[in-house]
Amino acid sequence: MQTGSKELIRDINFHLILEAIINEGPISRAGLAKHLGLTKATVSSIVQELLDSGLVREVGSAPAEKGRKPILLSLHQEAGYALAVNIETTGITVMSADLLGTGCRLRQYPVRAFDEGFFSFLLEVLKNTMEALPPSRYGVVGICLGVHGVSRGNRMIFAPYYSLDADLARRLMEALNLPVYLYNEANLSVLGERAFAFNYPDMINISVHSGVGMGILINDHLYTGANGFAGELGHTIVEPDGRPCPCGNLGCLEQYISERALLLELSQRKGYEVSLDELIRLSRDKDPDALFVHQLFLKYMSIGLNNVLNTLNPDLIVINSSFTTYFPDIARTLEKSLNNRMGRPLKIRPSHLQDTAILLGGIYVVLKEFLKVENLRLKPAVTENDM
Repeated sequence: MQTGSKELIRDINFHLILEAIINEGPISRAGLAKHLGLTKATVSSIVQELLDSGLVREVGSAPAEKGRKPILLSLHQEAGYALAVNIETTGITVMSADLLGTGCRLRQYPVRAFDEGFFSFLLEVLKNTMEALPPSRYGVVGICLGVHGVSRGNRMIFAPYYSLDADLARRLMEALNLPVYLYNEANLSVLGERAFAFNYPDMINISVHSGVGMGILINDHLYTGANGFAGELGHTIVEPDGRPCPCGNLGCLEQYISERALLLELSQRKGYEVSLDELIRLSRDKDPDALFVHQLFLKYMSIGLNNVLNTLNPDLIVINSSFTTYFPDIARTLEKSLNNRMGRPLKIRPSHLQDTAILLGGIYVVLKEFLKVENLRLKPAVTENDM
């Protein structure tokens, strides 16, 4: 019993020291002991174990007024790599990154159909991506798939706009002999924004693309509900008896503010099919039809945000959409409007990560699982002054 307790304490200290090296590094052994309140002997023993494992390396020394200069430690970020895949309705985007979430490489691939051939195609893409990475001690440590639908228990359970194999993650895991994680894209987005951009433990990310999803962080924990359906903001009803939705309901928010819905609205007004680039251009040119669509987005997004704010009361809401990317003032407009109505301070910001939020969230998931640290910060968070 005593041995087990010692092993548990050592394991806890091991991951606390690794976490401090990642988040505070470069840092010396003495700095670790002071930061964590551990003895120098404990720190030295565990640091040697980390050095032997190849996860940590010595990176020079810090200035000292007298005596030996303390040797600094940092994570050996090139010791392994993480992969993330954003599976969209028209194609996939693959990102690779090192153990600090840097050195990111991106590549996009079109997809013609999500049939049985998609698995073989995705498997080949992943193998090619892995082979192109530099040699490293741990190689690829895991893969995260971002899907535009509802997931639970690493399985796909509902997607309105494409048909994916429910056991895609398991099949890839068996084929590659690697950990493979499958997450809803909005959940990955909020994890990405938290890890790489905003320092708020209670925050929400609203993703507006082909559909509308919401990732929820409560006290730094992802909230997905009992069956994985929490955050399906796009399927909350804003117009009773309104437009039909693939989910089976009428008047879902998604049918009024998604990119698909906005392009359809403008196309009907123009009498021809309008692309997203054209919608953005027409909005900048103050085209009356485009401005109508612009106002439509503001109207229904305000309704959705009002419901979210009154239900969950987050510190911050991040909106990730093409509209807020090209017109970032929209977030401030929404914030001002809702502040005036609600009489309490709230923060609404456009995404800092934009198209990479899903992928960086996937990288975060893989690295957190591999490194097994509780609070993984992959780069300095945005402060209020930076926003």
